[in-house]
Amino acid sequence: MPTFTSVGHISFSVTDCDKTAQWWTRVFGFPQVYKIEHDTWRAILLEMTAGTVIEFQQHEANRGESFDPTRTGFDHMGLHVDSRDELLAWQEHFDKEGVTYTPVADREYGSVLTFKDPDRIQFEMFYLNPNMG
Repeated sequence: MPTFTSVGHISFSVTDCDKTAQWWTRVFGFPQVYKIEHDTWRAILLEMTAGTVIEFQQHEANRGESFDPTRTGFDHMGLHVDSRDELLAWQEHFDKEGVTYTPVADREYGSVLTFKDPDRIQFEMFYLNPNMG
């Protein structure tokens, strides 16, 4: 079977790619690496980690409906952290930045901090506890 080496980019449809990219840069410090202008859509790409890019596409046909993780398609994307204390640090950072989030929740497998971007797309900061589960 053929293989691949890593995830190169993750792309999200948003209502305003400039606003969303600015939010991710402000909250996470992700630098812009590329901007695309097309006939019916535009996109901004930010570098998340070395070799992984997050892309925000704004389509002219976007009807502006709210994100819903219960619809078929996308539920959330999880960003890994190395400790529960890191989640608490992110929670404090989110407070300072005015980010919508649900406080750190402990589960049988680890801990999670759920947050939403300007389009209310759901994301998680996640710690997998090796001593749980």
